[in-house]
Amino acid sequence: MRIFAALIGMCLSLSVFAANSPIMLKYQEGRDYTPLEAPVPTLDPSKIEVVEAFSFTCPHCYNFEPALEQWKKQQKPDIALVQIHMQWSGGMKPYQRGFYTSMFLKMQDKVMMPIFDAIHKENKYFESAEKWADFFATQGVKREIALATYNSANVTDLVEKADARIRAFKITSTPQLVVDGRYIIPTPDGVSEADAHKKMLEIVDYLVTRIRAERAAKR
Repeated sequence: MRIFAALIGMCLSLSVFAANSPIMLKYQEGRDYTPLEAPVPTLDPSKIEVVEAFSFTCPHCYNFEPALEQWKKQQKPDIALVQIHMQWSGGMKPYQRGFYTSMFLKMQDKVMMPIFDAIHKENKYFESAEKWADFFATQGVKREIALATYNSANVTDLVEKADARIRAFKITSTPQLVVDGRYIIPTPDGVSEADAHKKMLEIVDYLVTRIRAERAAKR
């Protein structure tokens, strides 16, 4: 048993060492990511939460979505991707409610790209409950159910919780990523949009590796 325990300890030490090796230190705090002054509790402490702050009306978020979806497919079960829809003005509120309507209806994964495509390819606007009900009807949801959900207290609750987390994260632009309620990753400057999005996800992977090592060392 002592030998087994020693081996476990050695493995954990190596994991922590790997997380702090020169390769893993490719990304620097303060340059590539910033620790939040006050960490924000995650929705599920058993998972490593990755939050994307986005807006359907943001063209950069539209371009980022395919890369984010592909990244999500490659993750282990200990990762939880949570998307939070921003709203800075009254004009964004219908889009925020539309997103949380899709979430409450458990259709988020199915409709994300169709909504983005409708806005950015087809130049459609979803500025009212009726427009959202029309859209959800094309996705197999009865129009009256979509309307009732959009206007429901359940969706209002989701919106209010999202707004509270946005304030806690101090999000100022989209897309931005937050890892484990502790680290915020802005969109990098000085590179192409595709390279910026690739780098953001690489920084997420780097931070996830560090957090896994930290959690393993505490067990």
